[in-house]
Amino acid sequence: MRKMNSSKHHGKGKRGGGNRGHHYRNVKSNRNCERSLAQRESELASNSGSEDSSSSESGNIDKQHGSAPDFPIAMWDLNQCDPKKCSGRKLARLGLIENLRLGQKFAGLVLTPVGESCVSPQDRDIVQTSGVAVVDCSWAKLDETPFSRMKSPNPRLLPFLVAANPINYGKPCKLSCVEAIAATLYICGFISEAEWYMGKFSWGHSFLELNETLLKRYAACKTSEEIVQVQNTYISEEQEARNKPKDYKEFYPTSSSSSSDEDC
Repeated sequence: MRKMNSSKHHGKGKRGGGNRGHHYRNVKSNRNCERSLAQRESELASNSGSEDSSSSESGNIDKQHGSAPDFPIAMWDLNQCDPKKCSGRKLARLGLIENLRLGQKFAGLVLTPVGESCVSPQDRDIVQTSGVAVVDCSWAKLDETPFSRMKSPNPRLLPFLVAANPINYGKPCKLSCVEAIAATLYICGFISEAEWYMGKFSWGHSFLELNETLLKRYAACKTSEEIVQVQNTYISEEQEARNKPKDYKEFYPTSSSSSSDEDC
């Protein structure tokens, strides 16, 4: 799991210093208008399910998706994940994220399960001035993760979102590092930067498309409390839509006339 520094270093972290730095915890729609989450999962699965985050690193790099951030993006890498599948490791190889040491403090926003409030648009100034950091560890080893040694004055949780990475596709909340970073940037109003990071992965577009409705709703909120309300309402609407009996009348024949009347 995975949930840079210098205003002039696009996408790269600046080494040194102690102010730098995933972890994160965490409708029905009209038939002809907004697609439901279930429909989005089905449509995107064929494009994302078989792809691996370790696919050719040069594949999407030449394509310009969004714009590089001018604030720090960092991570604490605990070496618990498969380096060939880890999105945080790929960002590090590309020089798009800074590695932090255990015990090193990060002044920006940190996505961690020990956070007490959700990321919200209120955090925009913190991100703009000090950046975002994630904890790159395995979902299966949370109990072994020394979160107390990854310090920040701004620990945060992510609200409900659905993973689109090849490892946990379709699973709620189990985001990869790059997904957590992109979600945070999007919610805080840095949409172009979020697209830039997801553009480094062949499956990246799926995450933004799958969660488009939720991300837009979160970004329209003002406070963490509003984010939680939107999250809970969305989950209730989705559950209600999935539990409602399906109406197949529109697929029934509307006439009993024989097909023999038609031209062959």
